[in-house]
Amino acid sequence: MSLWRNTPDLQKLTSTLRNTIGELLDIRFEAFDDESLTASMVVDPRTQQPYGLLHGGASVVLAETLGSTASFLCIDSSQFYCVGLEVNANHLRGVRSGRVTAVARPVHLGRTTHVWDIRLSGEDGKPSCISRLTMAIVPLGEQPPKA
Repeated sequence: MSLWRNTPDLQKLTSTLRNTIGELLDIRFEAFDDESLTASMVVDPRTQQPYGLLHGGASVVLAETLGSTASFLCIDSSQFYCVGLEVNANHLRGVRSGRVTAVARPVHLGRTTHVWDIRLSGEDGKPSCISRLTMAIVPLGEQPPKA
């Protein structure tokens, strides 16, 4: 059974990134299955730190973009919206070029929070970053919780 309330349309999801940091960093939604959503991001001067490695902050942008979108696809958007509460990342290995691919899988899909495990890897398939994202699920018309 699929976790998606709304079936992902990869082209439409990518188009929602127009005029955002997601477009600037060339984030693209690539695939989904019943248990995960996948996106990728370019590794080039837009996403590198001064020493030519993928910037950790860019990895977090990819993770939060992917996990936030995954949460949105799991909720009734006519009644709720979702906002990030916390994101963390462990950077495991440097990536210098190509694209990094991230796969988001739910750890917890509750009534008021979602927790996502997001794994990034380089084109060689080796892990480069592990991130966890916590999302608040908020009824429309209410303010998100204060951090």
